[in-house]
Amino acid sequence: MHGPVFGEFMGTMVLVVLGDGVVANVLLKKSKGENSGWIVIATAWGLAVVAGICTAVACGSPGAHINPAITLAVAILSNKWANVGPFWMAQILGAFTGAILVWLVYLPHWKETPDTSAKLGIFCTIPAIRKLPTNFLCEMIVTILLVVVGFSFGSKELAPAGLAPGFSPWFWGVLVWVLGLSLGGPTGYAINPARDLGPRLAHAVLPISGKGGSDWGYALIPLVAPLVGGALAAGIVKIAGIS
Repeated sequence: MHGPVFGEFMGTMVLVVLGDGVVANVLLKKSKGENSGWIVIATAWGLAVVAGICTAVACGSPGAHINPAITLAVAILSNKWANVGPFWMAQILGAFTGAILVWLVYLPHWKETPDTSAKLGIFCTIPAIRKLPTNFLCEMIVTILLVVVGFSFGSKELAPAGLAPGFSPWFWGVLVWVLGLSLGGPTGYAINPARDLGPRLAHAVLPISGKGGSDWGYALIPLVAPLVGGALAAGIVKIAGIS
């Protein structure tokens, strides 16, 4: 199999298996990485973006969105909407599959971990302070930064001849890394609806020992806010002439 939809599936799967994997390593009891902290989590998520983008490109998706908010922004800017539905589905399924792989890798550790919030936090985001309007605002703003700064990497003003091959994934990885270190504290910076929804669905259906609920009352925030942020960011990119 090879092509854009398959590439989006594979890239998002790699993103989530490595991203959720580091959270599992930090939060699950008797893991080698237990209690290693937020800097480890944010760093690994940045590197997971690099790995996910490279995998998506290699598997046939040259745009390597691996994020419905990016897909939406690209559609708004290009006025080409045919890929939106297939890409979103592939991204959510990829994230769902990645979360299952994390569950399998850490299979003995779920029973050893009594904290249901920690188990849920491995799969999806949980706000540090639950205030839905401010949680929404946070996710929207951080996604706007993700899209505007990320699209700036390809700007002709920055690189008139274009970026050298292979550089772009690393730029995006550093961007996600710094967003996590600086602005990730309030909500856990989902900034990607598939990254949150796919694993949340996996948490809901998997036989995880003592898992608790999947917090569907919060699920709309990391689903909708990044999409709103992506749409607004596309407007900013267009107005600012970033291309």
